[in-house]
Amino acid sequence: METNMETNITPKIGVSLATQPINALLVKFTIPSILSMLVDALYNVIDQIFIGQGVGYLGNAATTVTFPLVTAILAIGTLLGIGGSVYAAMSMGAGKNEEAEKTLGTVFTLSVVIGILFTTVCLSVLKPLVLALGATDGTSGSLPYVLSYTPIILLGAPFSMLSIALSSMARSDGSPILAMGALLTGTLLNLILDPVCIFILDWGIQGAAIATLISQMVPAVILLVFFLRRSRIRLKRKNFRPSLPICGQVIAFGVSASMIQVATTILQVVLNQTVVRFGATGIGSESTLSVIGIVLRISSVVIYVCVGIAVGMQPIIGFNHGAGLNHRVRETFQKAACAATVISIIGWLCCILFPTEILQMFGMKEPSYMQFGIRCMRIFLLGMSVAGFQVVSAQYYLATGQAIKAMVLSILRPLLLMVPLVMAFSRIWGLDGVLYAGPVADCLAALLIVLLLWHDRERKRSEV
Repeated sequence: METNMETNITPKIGVSLATQPINALLVKFTIPSILSMLVDALYNVIDQIFIGQGVGYLGNAATTVTFPLVTAILAIGTLLGIGGSVYAAMSMGAGKNEEAEKTLGTVFTLSVVIGILFTTVCLSVLKPLVLALGATDGTSGSLPYVLSYTPIILLGAPFSMLSIALSSMARSDGSPILAMGALLTGTLLNLILDPVCIFILDWGIQGAAIATLISQMVPAVILLVFFLRRSRIRLKRKNFRPSLPICGQVIAFGVSASMIQVATTILQVVLNQTVVRFGATGIGSESTLSVIGIVLRISSVVIYVCVGIAVGMQPIIGFNHGAGLNHRVRETFQKAACAATVISIIGWLCCILFPTEILQMFGMKEPSYMQFGIRCMRIFLLGMSVAGFQVVSAQYYLATGQAIKAMVLSILRPLLLMVPLVMAFSRIWGLDGVLYAGPVADCLAALLIVLLLWHDRERKRSEV
């Protein structure tokens, strides 16, 4: 999901960032961020729960197959939104409101045009595309469900990209509550429409997709109306034509923030293909794919809360780092890392102690299906306890202006470690290798981050 970036800090806010107790600042900044991140996490989980209850495991398999496309949409929206919001904030800070409005117009046009192109290209090669993403053909395969679900989801790509991008722009415009409210409206609407479309109207998997489509359109419309009528920088027709220099700035500032979604997309594709190839004896590759998708959605709730903590600490660390108050930077990072680690451990314990109760929410009833689901949660999520530390560390480096390190740490676990481990372990141990690749990647990532932090601390000491 999109990451809050530090925008203009008024003198009053700046003084509070430099003088208020760190605990109070973390509460003030992290609570809204956590709520915003939970909107994204719940958006994905809600679909899985209702589809599992109303359609079954083949429905959940279909959403797992489609998930890389959804993540790709999120990556593009994040790139445009974060890049545009950073450049617009810098322009407004320099008193260049016209440049900020040109940035808004460029982001709007790119979101719509790229969204339409993305939908058109994917729909034109839909069947081979979803087969490559893990859909299975045959009488008991997931392909019919995927072909019913995915086209409707793809129709929402322009709206989804637009809502993600404009919500980031709204934050830079000084309206973070509106940005959160628009996205929360979409999630609540999805929560209402899912049971109506799936159960009452009996539209099945297509009903879930229609509910998602409508829930993506509404936030986009809310944010569009805001920028047409109430914002400080307005969306104007004369700025609809993208500016090439601004496009370059948007990409330069946004690419780092979008890399985590790019890495996640690649990881999901590799996981889907590997799971379908090996499957699980007794329940089939479709059921296995469904379980993997559910477990990833469950873990995303914990991860997104940790991202909220990390994003909330970012302006605190950024300001104090710029002011040379290194003791407050260290204190903020340590407390944020501790809070995220506690959340990660609580989430891990819930998955380890109550896997049956959690999985039953997603419609798991058949014994062998449930047995594999429990095993998957307890093995694949074994390293979840250190996930919060990883997320906060990456944001720490971003907040202190070390963008390259931040980007590397963001993709370290999903892309640099998890993907090669899944491919290597699965060749040796089959599906068990996929499950054990998760905790090994988590532990290796945490260890490498600890070594990097230790190296940086020693280097700073030697420079004193």
